Amino acid sequence: MNEKKQIQDGIMFKISLLSISIFLMMAPAISPALTLMYKAFPDQSPAAVEELTTIPNIGIVVGLIVSPFLIKFFKEKITVLIGLAITLLAGTFPMYANAYTPILISRFLIGFGIGLFNSLAVSLIPKFYQRDEDELAQMIGFQNVMGTIGSALASFLISWLLGYGWHGAFAIYLLVIPVFLLFAAFVKFPQEETVVTTEKSAKKSSNKINSKVVLIAALMFLLFIFYMTMAFKLPVFAVQNGIMSNSTYSFTIGVLSLVGIPIGAAFGKIYKVLHDKIFPLGAFFTFVGFLGLALSTNSVVFIIFYILLTFGFGLMVPYMYNWLDWAAPRESINFATTIVLVLVNVGCSISPMVINWIQSLIGNSSAQMSLMVSAVFFGLFFIYALGHYLSVHRHHLAAQKDAADNKTKQA
Repeated sequence: MNEKKQIQDGIMFKISLLSISIFLMMAPAISPALTLMYKAFPDQSPAAVEELTTIPNIGIVVGLIVSPFLIKFFKEKITVLIGLAITLLAGTFPMYANAYTPILISRFLIGFGIGLFNSLAVSLIPKFYQRDEDELAQMIGFQNVMGTIGSALASFLISWLLGYGWHGAFAIYLLVIPVFLLFAAFVKFPQEETVVTTEKSAKKSSNKINSKVVLIAALMFLLFIFYMTMAFKLPVFAVQNGIMSNSTYSFTIGVLSLVGIPIGAAFGKIYKVLHDKIFPLGAFFTFVGFLGLALSTNSVVFIIFYILLTFGFGLMVPYMYNWLDWAAPRESINFATTIVLVLVNVGCSISPMVINWIQSLIGNSSAQMSLMVSAVFFGLFFIYALGHYLSVHRHHLAAQKDAADNKTKQA
């Protein structure tokens, strides 16, 4: 126990454990290179070229499915290192390749590599910090931040690397090298399976889940279906309504994405103060954010509601991963996390189809209506989240009353 405590308290251990998360949101970061790649592949349709930014999601799903089998044979650390190695090789392949099909395959493989350690980026944290609820919440918050940092870092690097042509954009995956070395050197398990601290959790890894995991997975699936309108409809709305030009929008969103960093970093402290109140609060801010964006008519209002939306979603997602960490059976945490992440990626992939289908039922295909559809969903989700909080609060009060009654009887 002392050995484990000493390891998990080390700053280099924490940095190394969290560093793998910077790649979780980096796959679509090469999208600024698309305008150059359209010219590089004149025989391919624009949709086929754009597929280079979306196909990693399919690879991530496959990687998430394969990951548990690799963990069974190689354990967590080796699985992460294999995933990082594939990410490095596949990610940098387009730096020197010119044919479309091999590059498309490499983009699938980079998603596969990320998928191998995607669930572990989340599930390894409670394995080391499950005895300290506050520190667990803090580390989950930091883990959520790392994806934002990776996305922002990639955006800023690509704006410079594009000066060397579209091949240069893929040099961002050289960042895998220091992360690979950090994880290999500093993330150590005291002994085999000693990160598991109870007799129950020392049992062999299991693929059993409970109803709470199913509920969380379903909720995350829906959340990302309706949240992804931010990615493919918000730019269209901003430009069509004269709020911002394409270039101004790209720069503004790049800067505003950094808002998620202090939110995630402060999640542990916010959770310590608000606990389960974070859930309905985050849902409310997300709802108001989408509604305000849909009704915005100038850049100032647009930016204010974008920040509000980012703040709300930045509270909800870490809360739900925290919920998953204590709700899932200890021996099945990797499997439960994998299920959630698979559904998150599937939700992201099918989001355009679902939103367009809903709009076809409404008879309005405008970008503004897409944002309104998401606003309605998050309004309903806020009602659910409020009910969840009230239910949890009642259970806490009942538990406190039972404890007080037992104490009185013993006295």
